[in-house]
Amino acid sequence: MLAGTVAVAMVSGLPAVAQSPATAPQPLRNSVNDASARTEFGFGIFQQKCLSCHGKPEYERAPTPAALREMSPEHIYDVLSHGIMFPIIGQQLSDDERRRVAESISGRLMGTAASGDAAKMPNRCAANPPLKDPGSGPSWNGWGADLGNTRFQPQSRAQLTLRDVPKLKLKWAFGFADGSSAYGQASIVAGHVFVGADTGYVYSLDAATGCVHWSFEAKAGVRNAMTVAKRSEGANGSYAIFFGDMKANVYALDADSGRLLWMNHVEENITDRVTAAPAYYEGRLYVPISSWEEFRAADPTYSCCSSVGAVAALDAHDGRTLWKTYVIPRRPEPTRKNSVGVQQLGPAGGSVWNTPTVDPAKHAIYVGTGDGTTYPAADTTDAVLALDMASGKILWSYRVHKNDSYLVGCAADSPGRSDNCPQVQGPDWDIPGSVILRQVGSRPLLIVGTKPGDVLALDPAKSGELVWRKNVSGGALAGDGPDFPAGVREGVQWGGAATEDTVYYGLSNGGAVAMNLASGKRVWFSPLDKHVDPNVNNSAAVTAIPGVLFVGGGNGRLHAVATKDGRELWSFDTARVFDTVNKVPAKGGSISAPGVTVAGGILFVGSGYSITSGDPGNVLLAFAP
Repeated sequence: MLAGTVAVAMVSGLPAVAQSPATAPQPLRNSVNDASARTEFGFGIFQQKCLSCHGKPEYERAPTPAALREMSPEHIYDVLSHGIMFPIIGQQLSDDERRRVAESISGRLMGTAASGDAAKMPNRCAANPPLKDPGSGPSWNGWGADLGNTRFQPQSRAQLTLRDVPKLKLKWAFGFADGSSAYGQASIVAGHVFVGADTGYVYSLDAATGCVHWSFEAKAGVRNAMTVAKRSEGANGSYAIFFGDMKANVYALDADSGRLLWMNHVEENITDRVTAAPAYYEGRLYVPISSWEEFRAADPTYSCCSSVGAVAALDAHDGRTLWKTYVIPRRPEPTRKNSVGVQQLGPAGGSVWNTPTVDPAKHAIYVGTGDGTTYPAADTTDAVLALDMASGKILWSYRVHKNDSYLVGCAADSPGRSDNCPQVQGPDWDIPGSVILRQVGSRPLLIVGTKPGDVLALDPAKSGELVWRKNVSGGALAGDGPDFPAGVREGVQWGGAATEDTVYYGLSNGGAVAMNLASGKRVWFSPLDKHVDPNVNNSAAVTAIPGVLFVGGGNGRLHAVATKDGRELWSFDTARVFDTVNKVPAKGGSISAPGVTVAGGILFVGSGYSITSGDPGNVLLAFAP
């Protein structure tokens, strides 16, 4: 009865106490200066405190998690802070925690619905000519700049030379209104910049000046890069922008106007999202699907676990799903009840955190997968999968780490450890970044980076046969089995860049490394800021142009080093306040996931990455000589 009453309050918003202007929820205007704005923690609180009722059939009047996800953050905050939910749940939370819950469940930051609208910005572009062919001029389209996700920009597109780099100066800064994590990577096509924000807004900007053409408000934050292409291969007409959001929605917008063309909700699980950019090839989108279920699933009131990572193929013309392949082919089903009688499920896990890599020659796409959330971890977790483009059939898989069943809060010494935890708790050794496809001599190689620092080369022509495996974190090769070696957990996170003969990575324990593609032998290591701050991380995706590697840091410093020897050429501290072209208060912070993009002689980088750690920020920066 009580749960039903609470549920009605959550839907209607009827307050239990009168709300005065003094107590009304206010937008988190200082979120860019406040590390507590990390909304992912709010999602964990929601899993722990709320899912014991919402979504359970015995509480039929309680709104489903999907229904709650459609509510505004202001409404959820109001009910938790001043309505009937306050004495039940809200009073157990601090005001900051109530904000986190409201923002994470709604997928939006409070106060941003109006403040992020381009129509209210003073720097509207005077003209907006139709977008030209993305391939006709300098561009960085999507996550990895090409189908192989090499993150290498040739001189013809970069139009930035080794000699230019020491002369780089800030050209303009654009602020994401009321944002707290600049986690969308900019795409540059035909003189336009397309970029998403954690506020849910997507923007079209002029690359030269930063003036704004238009904005579109998605249903949740947009963490991935934009992919620009025609909806139908070879068709006439305008171009579309494709991306996903933190509620597992995929969108197509008209590139000229920002008008919605279609939207597809690709997965129903409340914890699922699209964090990496879709890959486009010949009229199809290949969409990676990830999850946040492992964050608080160790709580005994939570029915763990039901989310499974996947890749979906969509028709770019109308958004319909052509096929969907789950990382774990067997669907989760009831296994046992835990000590408090809550049903447990399995197998689950295997998020796909990275943009698929396209191999037209093999008619295949390749993805790296994350850890399992139930024990035993399936063979396709912490693995590289090859999928057939036409059908989604798994052609082959290569498992990099075994027995990695992982939930947050399940360490042996964790005070909150429960019997939801895996029988053997793994170390969380995902493959976060995209697999790189490069032709090395007479054969193609797939280069794979992993969290503990193991880097592998696989031969796609021989069903993923191992060519070499090296560790770049300073420890031994990461082992298999329950006894994971210590000291090798700090390695590769969000992606490398590869030239014809060398692959480069930033390391989460600081510094950058270069490796020979043919042998895996280390060519050089550059410590960057480690001599100043031994705790600095350089886990962001790196970017290469001829002669230069760009590496971001968790301390906000952006580095340019020589690809020949790792010698530093230029650096810039982005962790500061900026005057912005759109007059939005903005500051930079950590550069910890998306990397630099370069096209037409201009370098772009978002500063301020704060998901579960890092220094918040809300600015996109453009540099030129």
